[in-house]
This record gives sequence, structure tokens and C-alpha cells, in this order.
Amino acid sequence: MSAIRINLLPHRQIKRAQQQRLFVAMLAASAIFGAVAVGVGHMIIATAKANQDGRNNLLRQETAVLDKQIEEIKTLKQKTQALLARKNVVESLQTNRAETVHLFDELARRIPEGLYLKSLKQSGDQLALQGYAQSSARVSSLMRNLEESPWLETPNLVEVRAAEQEKMRVSEFNLTVQQTKQDGGNVGEAGKP
Repeated sequence: MSAIRINLLPHRQIKRAQQQRLFVAMLAASAIFGAVAVGVGHMIIATAKANQDGRNNLLRQETAVLDKQIEEIKTLKQKTQALLARKNVVESLQTNRAETVHLFDELARRIPEGLYLKSLKQSGDQLALQGYAQSSARVSSLMRNLEESPWLETPNLVEVRAAEQEKMRVSEFNLTVQQTKQDGGNVGEAGKP
């Protein structure tokens, strides 16, 4: 009996060739799948970046709009403060408009005979009076009259000196007096001597 010999070599080569074709096909499929995955990943990242850029641009635009509104608000606040300051000045002038009239009326009533003013300066509530009197006694009389006034208080004699006016010997004086604030209800009575 003779032994039957089977040659398995071509079968192994065929199987090896099939395995190589299968390996190449899997390698190609993996490469295609990898390329598709990279492409999809790139598209997802590009879309996300585009969306974020759109949101950033929207935020920049809204921030610019808000900055404009903030500037407008600042401008409106400044205008409001200016208007309030004007309103306060007008109200102050309205409440104090009669003060000057009462002040001059009161000074005219309180100045004794033989005395006249050459200068009157007001700085806030303080008045500086300069003038001439026939004698120092008339200056003292003026100070007493000013002390009794409801519109004036605390007369303070700064200086009295002898002078000559139109060839007459007179006393030149300089004094300060404080103006008092009057309520609206006292305006009618304050002008009375």
C-alpha cells in the first residue's frame, strides 16, 4: 500500500492570500473610517467654533449698545443735575427776591440825619458800609439803629477817622453788619420801623 500524499501547500498559499486581502480590506476600511471620523470631527469643531464666534459677535454688538446707553444715561444724569442746580437757583432767587428791597428800605430808615453812605458792598450775608458822618456820635447812632433792625445784626465798627469833605470836617467810617434771613411770614412786618 502506498501512502497517499496530499499537497497542502497551494491551499496554505490560497488561505494566506485571502488573509492578506482581508487585512488590506480592513486596513482600507479603517483608513476610510478614520478619514470620515476626522472629517466629521473637523466639521463638528468648525460648526462649534462658528457658533461661538457668532455668539461673541452678538455679545460685542450688545456690549456696544449697552455702552452707548450708559453714555446716554451719564449725559442725562449730568443734564438732570444741571437742571436741578438751575431750579435751585431759581427757587433761591424767588424766595430772596424781596430781600434786596427790604435791605435798602431798612438801611434808608436806619441811617440818621447828618450821615450818608459812599459805598455798600455785600459778600454773602455780610455788608460792608463806608460813608461820612458829621460826627462820631452819628456813627454810634447808626450802629444802635442797625442793632435794632430785624433785617440786620451785629454791626462791627472797623474804622473811624477824621476827614475833610467839601471843606467840612467829617468822620469817615467803615463798618460791617450781618444780614439776617427772614421767613416768608415776617416779610410784611420786617419793613416796619
